Parts: sequence; C-alpha cells; structure tokens
Amino acid sequence: MITAQSDSEFLSEVVFDHFLARHSELPDWLVKQKQASWTEYLALPAPNRKMETWRFANVKGLGVEGFRLAPSLSEEDSQSLIENSQNVKETSGKLVFGNDDLVAEEALSEELSAKGVIFEPLERAFAKHPEILEEFFMAQESALGSEKFAAFHTALNRNGTLLFVPANVEIELPLVSYHWANGGESAVFPHTLVIAKDNSKVTFVDIYGSSDKESAQLACGVSTLYAGPGANVEYHYVQNWNEASLSFNRLTTVAERDSNITAYGLNLGSKHARNEGHTVIEGAGSNAEILSLTVAHKEQEIDQRTLQSHNAPNSRSNLLFKNALQDTSKTIFSGLIKVAEEAQLTDAYQTNRNLLLSPTAEANSLPGLEILANDVKCSHGATTGQIDDNELFYLLARGIDKPTAQKLLVFGFFEEILEKINNEELANYHRELVHQKFEIA
Repeated sequence: MITAQSDSEFLSEVVFDHFLARHSELPDWLVKQKQASWTEYLALPAPNRKMETWRFANVKGLGVEGFRLAPSLSEEDSQSLIENSQNVKETSGKLVFGNDDLVAEEALSEELSAKGVIFEPLERAFAKHPEILEEFFMAQESALGSEKFAAFHTALNRNGTLLFVPANVEIELPLVSYHWANGGESAVFPHTLVIAKDNSKVTFVDIYGSSDKESAQLACGVSTLYAGPGANVEYHYVQNWNEASLSFNRLTTVAERDSNITAYGLNLGSKHARNEGHTVIEGAGSNAEILSLTVAHKEQEIDQRTLQSHNAPNSRSNLLFKNALQDTSKTIFSGLIKVAEEAQLTDAYQTNRNLLLSPTAEANSLPGLEILANDVKCSHGATTGQIDDNELFYLLARGIDKPTAQKLLVFGFFEEILEKINNEELANYHRELVHQKFEIA
C-alpha cells in the first residue's frame, strides 16, 4: 500500500511507486519509459575507480540514497525565489522552477506564439505536446559514464523546459529558465529540451542555484539541444548550486546540416559536480563551439567529460575549457574527438587550460583522438600552470596588492571566452558571477 508518508522517505522503490501513482496524468509511453529506466537504474553498477569513465574521480559520496524528492514550497519561499530570478532582464520569456514546481512564468509574446514557438514547462507540455516529447524526450543515449544517473533522471523527472522554434523563426532576445533547490536532503531533476527547426535562431539560458548555502542537495539534470538544418542555437549553462550539493548534468547537442551551435558553461557551485557533454555532428557543413569556465575553491571537485562525435563530412567543432583552481580544489577534464570513416574534411579542436592558484590544487587532463577518416584536421592539447611571474610583477610594480593582482589575471584568463558572448547583458552576468566567486563586488 502506498501512503502519503512516502513523500518524505529517502529515495527508494517505494518512493518511485508513489511518484508514479501521484502522476497518473502522464502519458502511457512516458510511464513505460520511467518504469524501464528505474529498472535500469537499479541494475547498473555504481561508479568506481576501476571504470575508465570515472578515472581520477573521487567516487566516495556519490550515493543518492540520503536524499528525498523535493517537497512543495511555501508561498513565502516561492516568492523569495521569484525575487532572486531577475539576473537576465531582457528576455523573450522566462520560467522559474522551485523544487521542480513551476512558481513563475513570463509567457511568450503573442507574435512569437502565433509563429508557432512553444515555451512550456514539461509538466504541461507532456499533455499539450506529446507528439514532440515522445520523439525527442531522452532520445539520446548516455555515452560518457553516467548511464546510471541518466536512468535515475528519466525515472524521477517530472518538470523542466520545452522550447520549440519552428522553421525560419528567429528570436532576438534570450529565453531563460531558473531552477532552484530548496531545503536539506532535497533532490531535483531539472530537464531542458531545445528543438530549433530549419533556419531558425534562438538563445536559451539555464540558471541553476540553491536557496541557501548550507543544505545538502542533489541535482540530477539532463539538457538536450537539437539544431536542425541551417539553425543557429546559442545555449548558456550556469551551474551555481550551493557547495554542500551533489550535482550531475548531461548535455547533448545534435547539429544537423549547416547548423551552428554555441554552448557556454559556467561552473561555480557544488561540492562535487559531474558534467558530461556530448556533441554529435550529424550534418555536413555544421559547426559547434563548446566553451566552459570553472572557478573551484576549498574542497570542490568539478568532473568534466566530453565527446565530440563527427559523423558527417566537412564539419567543424571547437572545444575550449578553462579552469581556475584555489585551495585544495580539484578538476578533471577527459575529452575525446571521435571522427567516423565517412566524416572526411573534419576540422576539430579540443583544448583544456588550467590555472593553479594554490600549490595544493589539482588539475587532471585526459584529451584524446580517435580518427577513422584520412583527410581531417584535428588537434587536442592541455596545459596546467600557475600565474605568470612577469605578469604578476607588472601589476605589483604599479601599486596593486597581490591578491587583487592575482584576481585580475584570472579575469584576463577567462576573458578569451567571455568576450565571445554577443549579448552584453549575458556576458556581464557571467563576469559578475566570476567576480562574486572571488568575493569582488
């Protein structure tokens, strides 16, 4: 017998059964998918250091058993989250989620709605747009080691964002979703699905945060971007969960013929964050830029795994990940460029640069290539070092104190990526968050 007390229990099979019982409105195909995913989650082994996909990672403390499905928020807590969801002001639409519930919405304009643009919370979209979701929701398999957590997400996800842009529609201002976790031991399962049809153009921003700095929380999210032929998609991922949290996120980008995808990542929060990014080049002439900044301090561990899969000829991808590490923090970058035999004239790059601001910080880099085509231009590289003494001396000689000088040099290190952001408000928002991490107003 399933009772209401299951809501407050730690994540278990009883909780999963109760979850399905409470969401009887879900379509049959989704219920079957969730049941299969829960079975898969239970069957798959937990991460361990013997797995190549978890090499260098601290796998202790990655268990999810001590978390509960996040409870509904009080009116006061909801209002507080709404007030804190004002970072990007110039938007075409906004959704605010608290503990996976939609707490605020700024809908699309009548003009965009009339053109067929869909910007809906998933909880509503499962009923209104089942044909879209049945085709695209969790259609991409995990390929980088977090299959267990992807199954966990599929089983227990109930909300997130669906953004559908019809062919030939261009949206000037960005659309934004805020995802908040509230309360100790709360588990949230944010999901983003962006589908940009032929020759469309859109910018989308995901912002993740915690309502307090102390509560241990779990975030298990999935984001998927589909860029149709000739589409132009820009995506921003801002991970700022509190530093007591455990987070997993899988980002899959699919680029069709002549499309352009640019994905910016900013990693600031979590005690332990596992980020996986799979870029799938499916069409000739497509281009993907994957750019990421990480600021880690204290005992944070940021684990980044990437795969650039080139399955079509005459295409390009460029990955640049920059990490700045303080105290005893740790980053892991493991990346692979994989070029299929038919993907001739591929032009692919992969770079990881680490800046150590402490002698006890640790940066691990594992770049790699797997090339089956014979007419390609591919390269990878990784560098790890400290602040340049000559650059530091230059600033000190001009009366700038050492801590400030170090921070200025870090900001310069990051600017190579930040200056690529065309939207000035978004670029300044990223800069502000980096400054806050370094406790600069």
